[in-house]
Amino acid sequence: MRALLVTSVGVTCAAALTLPLATPAASAPAPHSASALPPSTSPASPGAGPPSAQAEATTREALAPSDVRSAAEPSGSTQSLPLAPLDAPSNRVAGAPAAQGLPQRDARPFSLVGVVWDDAEAELHGTVQVRTRATGTTRWSDWQDVETHNAEHAADLGSAEREGRTVRGATAPLWVGDSDGVEVRVRPEARDSQDRAATPVPLPEGMRLELVDPGEGPGEDAGGASAPEPARGAPVGRAAAVPARFADTPATAAALPEVLTAEVAAASAVNAELAEIGATVIPALTQAETLESMELAPGAKPYIGPRPGIVTRKGWGADEKLREKNFGYTKTVKAAFVHHSATGNNYTCKQAPSVLRSIYRYHVKSSGWRDFGYNFAVDKCGNIYEGRAGGVTKAVLGAHTLGFNTNTMGIAVLGSYGSTNPPAAAVTAVSKLTAWKLGLFGRNPKGKITLVSGGSNKYKAGVKVKMNVISGHRDGFATECPGARLYKKLGKARTSSAKLQGR
Repeated sequence: MRALLVTSVGVTCAAALTLPLATPAASAPAPHSASALPPSTSPASPGAGPPSAQAEATTREALAPSDVRSAAEPSGSTQSLPLAPLDAPSNRVAGAPAAQGLPQRDARPFSLVGVVWDDAEAELHGTVQVRTRATGTTRWSDWQDVETHNAEHAADLGSAEREGRTVRGATAPLWVGDSDGVEVRVRPEARDSQDRAATPVPLPEGMRLELVDPGEGPGEDAGGASAPEPARGAPVGRAAAVPARFADTPATAAALPEVLTAEVAAASAVNAELAEIGATVIPALTQAETLESMELAPGAKPYIGPRPGIVTRKGWGADEKLREKNFGYTKTVKAAFVHHSATGNNYTCKQAPSVLRSIYRYHVKSSGWRDFGYNFAVDKCGNIYEGRAGGVTKAVLGAHTLGFNTNTMGIAVLGSYGSTNPPAAAVTAVSKLTAWKLGLFGRNPKGKITLVSGGSNKYKAGVKVKMNVISGHRDGFATECPGARLYKKLGKARTSSAKLQGR
């Protein structure tokens, strides 16, 4: 389907934002330790050792037919494997719930893992750890922790998205890189960690391990190879010169097989120039160009930051068949909630599109959401990505901050920032994005706003809460998100965002 180009401010629909990114690289393995067991010596278990007919049958039984990826349709896949008790009843304390998991086993290649369970309202009081084997090797990683408290990233209680779908409880997804072996253990823990005599809380029912393969994205061949990363600002695969005004377009720009043409009747000259060079991001504009594109009334001086370059959904390879067809909107955008994805930091910026495709599939196929949960995402190099479909200039209803999704936007910085400082480029990207998007709705990034809670573990439904226009997830929900180190940078982001607006 031919991609449509966005107009200066408004967009007609998500189709108008589907320009492809060109250089997502193949999923490279996360660091693995050398303390590995080769496939032939892994413990006996269903699927352990070299792939067997029994293991293949077990894996495919757990999949819907649409989840088994074929070479002709490289859109990713999900392997869903039920967890089982790890300890024999004779080895457990009487009355204590059993740990669950899977022994070392082979699997079809995957790059992201998570655990889901039947009841979306049930909490997992325990620890989840996984270790994986790099594809085609005998190297197993060390045990990695999976963030268990993910319920706060979801559609609001009572919303159509929450009630009209089979939504599941889920951990945060963890990016592990290209892997073909996995081991997982889930151990229950007491509610009160100070009470040594407390009985551990039973684990949720119906727990399953989800192994997500992001599939190939734009610019990748069937074997996962991709075009080399260009110099910053240079388009890939086209000799035509880039107009000077686009010299700072992010390196994620890439060429299409054919020259794009403006198919939106009101397409601006900016989009026409992009069509001529085959650019694949919504282009960055200067502040003057941004204001000019809005056709403001004479004398009007709104505070709107320059529009940053944004990689579209087609740019990062979103499979639009996965999500719900219709879009959800709210009246306005009053605030931005900043998150971290909690997927870990073992990814490169060339892998970011693969990380996004994996999270997208995990949100929709594993967790049961209508679409990718966040409105935007930012990688460690400061590239900005369109998240949930519906239009980057629109007030799209997301599923990012339980209780406060209405009239807000969610921005996920890819990575985990509890003990790791977020890259300066990522914080700068948050400032640029909020200066522009909040400016479209007349919001001051340094200001306060009153929001009405839809119900969370921090504020009851109906409670009016005064918050920063740029807030962290923890401001609306009792959570560690967006991580202590990223949360500390929000003050700087507010100040920078306001300056970009001209305040």
